[in-house]
Amino acid sequence: MAVDRPPGDEQQAPRVQFDHVTKHYPGAGGQPVAAVVDVSLEIAAGRITVLVGSSGSGKTTLLRCVNRMVTPTSGRVLIDGEDIAARDAVQLRRTIGYVMQESGLLPHRRVIDNIVTVPRLNGLPKRDARDRGLAMMNLVGLDVGLATRYPDELSGGQRQRVGVARALAAGPRLLLMDEPFGAVDPIVRADLQTELRTMQAELACTIIFVTHDISEALILGDHVVILAEAGRIAQQGSGVDLLAHPADEFVAAFLGVDTERELHVRDLAGARLVIDAAGRPIGRLGDAPQPGEISQ
Repeated sequence: MAVDRPPGDEQQAPRVQFDHVTKHYPGAGGQPVAAVVDVSLEIAAGRITVLVGSSGSGKTTLLRCVNRMVTPTSGRVLIDGEDIAARDAVQLRRTIGYVMQESGLLPHRRVIDNIVTVPRLNGLPKRDARDRGLAMMNLVGLDVGLATRYPDELSGGQRQRVGVARALAAGPRLLLMDEPFGAVDPIVRADLQTELRTMQAELACTIIFVTHDISEALILGDHVVILAEAGRIAQQGSGVDLLAHPADEFVAAFLGVDTERELHVRDLAGARLVIDAAGRPIGRLGDAPQPGEISQ
């Protein structure tokens, strides 16, 4: 499906650079606490880059540095080579889509009004903004009949779709997503992940996606960055590269490919199952081969 962008929005997807970024927050007794320390990282244009790590790894801090919701203590964030510190923070945020875990919708505004918030702030006429909002609802798989409802009348998955539609409504070339699917059930989460990959391919935008779930990171990421404490980059690369060549024991354990979780295949009751070292089924490859068939 072709996606029409707002007039004047033909620019290319941007690349993002973290240049020796450090962020300290005030701690107990006035002592600074390091959230991230000296992080340098390049986010490729037009791809999905996933920052994955446990609590305290600084992934959300880094994400929020990109739209100036967090200001680095030192270092720079650049978009297409331009230091964003020189840009007006409000105007910058209107050019960047942002999706949060709880969707962040305004409860007193209808779905369609939530979606078109930024286009209207940018001066798009009401009728054009509504058309744009309905197009975004179609794009994210929302029934346009929900346009006049309020957020508390929607399911969790529907609210997340509204949040994504709102982030896309102004036609951003850069989309920040902070654990957006963490609060929905596994079936809805899988649907949203699939739809995100489809939308990204269609829109050709740059996405920085934050999660603590390595499975989600491997499903979504063109490039996956595994963060340890305070933003230390433990390893980065494609999911295939990470699984094939973990850099160290920390990465192997985070990926779940350490020897204690070695996987094997078992044919059971006509199904071909993936079993972990403890005998627990973690996935299905398909039907087991019938007698006389050659296993693929």
